[in-house]
Amino acid sequence: MTDNPAPAVEELIHANCVVIGDYAALLIGPSGSGKSDLSLRLIDRGAILVSDDYTRLHLDEATGSVIARPPETIAGRMEVRGLGILAMPYREQAPVALVVALVAEGEPAVERLPMAQRSHSLCGRTIPLVRLNAMEASVPIKLEYALRASIGLYPATEMQP
Repeated sequence: MTDNPAPAVEELIHANCVVIGDYAALLIGPSGSGKSDLSLRLIDRGAILVSDDYTRLHLDEATGSVIARPPETIAGRMEVRGLGILAMPYREQAPVALVVALVAEGEPAVERLPMAQRSHSLCGRTIPLVRLNAMEASVPIKLEYALRASIGLYPATEMQP
């Protein structure tokens, strides 16, 4: 008799991922919503690319964390409109602490004061979610603040990621 563990929960999703400090923010949204543009602006502020366009996710059973990784075929590459596909420094994996749903043009506007905390399910785990407009000048700072709040660095009494 063999002892075969259950297969790990794994997903491949259409999303960008950057790591700030030790934790990753997963950027989701339709094509053209600004995922790569926002990733590039975050990288300019010191973030590190995990993946561009597609992200592999799996559940680390030991920690309970959802881990983001780049697909091997696109690791260390990022499409920058107007310049092409560029080689970029990247992190091989990082635990996801925040999902950022980017609002595309024509979608309902981002709420000024969200009333309820939002979340997104990944690999069977619930991850805090915020909705942001990728093209706002202040969105990299908002994302960094939301990420820090999601890991408990800022009090969550007023901030609801």
